[in-house]
Amino acid sequence: MTRKFALSTIIVIVAVGIGVFGYMSLDSNKKSTESTPLSFQFAEDQGVQYMSKTDQQSFYIYRNSNWEKTFVKGVNIGAGKPGAFPGELAISYEEYYRWFGYISEMNANTIRVYTILRPQFYNALYDFNQAAERAGHDPIYVIHGVWINENDIVSIEDTFGQDDKILNDTIKSGQDIIDIIHGRHDLPVRKGHADGTYTSDISRYVMGWILGIEWEPALVVGTNEHNPDRASYDGQYLYTVDASPFEAFLAQLGDELISYEMTRYSMQRPVAFSNWVTTDPLEHPYEPYINEDLVEVNVEHVKWHDTYKPGMFVSYHVYPYYPDSFSYQHDYVEYVDEDGKVNPYRAYLEDIKKVHSMPIVISELGIPASRGKAHENIVTGYNQGFVDEKSQGEMILHMMNDIDAARLAGGLVFSWQDEWFKRTWNNSDLDMSDHRPFWLNAQTNEQHFGLLAMDPGTDQSISYVDGKVDDWSEDKPIYTSDEMKLYIKSDEGYVYLRVESDSYDFSKDTLIIPFDTIADQGNDQFAQFKTNFSDAADFVLQIHGQNDSRLMVDAYYDNYYFRHAILSDYLKQNEAYHHKNSGIFNPIQLALTREMHIPIVELAVPFTGYETGVLKYGISNPDSDDFDSLSDFYYDNGNLEIRIPWQLLNVMDPSQKYVINDMFSQGKITPLQVNGFNVGIARIKGGLAKSEQEQTVSMSEYHWEAWDIPTFHERLKPSYYILKNGFQALGARK
Repeated sequence: MTRKFALSTIIVIVAVGIGVFGYMSLDSNKKSTESTPLSFQFAEDQGVQYMSKTDQQSFYIYRNSNWEKTFVKGVNIGAGKPGAFPGELAISYEEYYRWFGYISEMNANTIRVYTILRPQFYNALYDFNQAAERAGHDPIYVIHGVWINENDIVSIEDTFGQDDKILNDTIKSGQDIIDIIHGRHDLPVRKGHADGTYTSDISRYVMGWILGIEWEPALVVGTNEHNPDRASYDGQYLYTVDASPFEAFLAQLGDELISYEMTRYSMQRPVAFSNWVTTDPLEHPYEPYINEDLVEVNVEHVKWHDTYKPGMFVSYHVYPYYPDSFSYQHDYVEYVDEDGKVNPYRAYLEDIKKVHSMPIVISELGIPASRGKAHENIVTGYNQGFVDEKSQGEMILHMMNDIDAARLAGGLVFSWQDEWFKRTWNNSDLDMSDHRPFWLNAQTNEQHFGLLAMDPGTDQSISYVDGKVDDWSEDKPIYTSDEMKLYIKSDEGYVYLRVESDSYDFSKDTLIIPFDTIADQGNDQFAQFKTNFSDAADFVLQIHGQNDSRLMVDAYYDNYYFRHAILSDYLKQNEAYHHKNSGIFNPIQLALTREMHIPIVELAVPFTGYETGVLKYGISNPDSDDFDSLSDFYYDNGNLEIRIPWQLLNVMDPSQKYVINDMFSQGKITPLQVNGFNVGIARIKGGLAKSEQEQTVSMSEYHWEAWDIPTFHERLKPSYYILKNGFQALGARK
């Protein structure tokens, strides 16, 4: 995400290994005792100290006794890392410190965090910024979030319900954060929450608050309907005009937190309330889903008294592919920018700016560089997934430039790091929620929003699809014949295959590689090629040149069909798929959108999916000049390399070796633990023509070791470097 931009040249910091300036200790227990750098002071007005403020359009930072207009540009940092859930708050001081160096090098000036983190975050930020300022560089600023308990939102659906529980709990959380940023707090151990002693005073680096989360329409409606007598609020600092009860809740929440920081520390800072397109004040007449335009939250109804000095700002999460109305609203899809391109994203930004008298920060924007895809923008191709890492950077930079061109106050890219624990609506029932952080799912787009990749392997991945086979030097084939050898291995993200053959013609021949992943089901033949299998195959990998290669699944084991034809009625049922050993292999698909009706134009959009089992040809080695992060297979000089995401093989958790059980016999998707897979290979000469002679593929067992702690290593994606170059010019408009 992006928040502010410092007018002076933003930090140029080299982050190598564990240090940034070379002389900073990385002791997480260390707290610097240096005095505040002279470049930094607080402004003071009638007893109020503040280091940032807003006008109707922009942010300002107080530096060197002057207010510097600042375009917010930066990233959101989550709390997750491989092998841990976010509630475990496992990110170390050393990791944060190193990340701050990368973020500074990227010409960003702001990070956003969503909730209370452990002391190592605040200690690392304090030490990093102190070192930066001593070296004559700008610090990294923080916009700090105040989270709301999502379980309470679901169970209460009223911010004033059960004796103001949500309101009071959120105020208490905000007060904790205020004490934390001033380095004066202790939090007891509480499972799933931050704890520790907070001694680092980072208050001079916290430029604002974003209170709350993306509001569920049911919460807003419930609050409004149940509390008609609480539709106004008049506090010491904030008050409402023509507000709804929910907007009055926001005003009271903000006022209580401003009051707390003033009482204890005589400080104030700009406040915003989280929002997104779903609950914005605009009308979206082309929106197909009622809940996506059911109710509005308009922070223009929250005002401030003269006692509040820094002013408010507006926060929105805006992605280019969601809600679906972005692909259908006529005035958006007909909007053409200065480059002559259709740009519904810019159209929305200009639209939302018209309804606000405060500066707007797009506090979440992003594109996931994932193999799996969950939404499409049918106009621009700025999709939620199946975007390579280079295109990810280009698309994000284009959106950041749109934010700048629309004269908004800045943007924060979601997100800094990839997070393995996350899920996505169209495949979340295909894995095990308690096991997600322990493996990388290339099919889950939510895991791949980061500019910093978390790749399997301690220092590097065990194999790269690039035609170079030195990373197979210690592996033995599981199948050998006179004309070819088949190798297989795996890690936390993929199953890797290597085929070695001097006689195989990659452009003409077809390779058939069957996988038997679950006992007592599967097809014992692939009739098209007169090929029989020694073990019934649940999947068949068919390699036929660069543009016609795919993984297919036994129709009986096709989770896409089972979920959308048996468990729901989105697809028509096919009785042949309900029986074992049908001989039918289906394309592997993922859902993209449910059936929709677009108002105004009266357009019916059917339930749609796409074939995710199609393999993309290219090089997956990030050190190659031809690197394409979406590459699945590559051939060079007699060696074919392939990588297959675990989930394409119906694996629910490779760390403990769980696959999807027999769906028809269980009546639902359940896990089954297995020992390993049986795999084989056959070559069909001359391509896709039917085989002249029947053959049987002998299959051998592949066994991998389970793991409790995943290996991973960090890698800056190409998108990082694209943003590094592009961020420098952002915010220069007069």
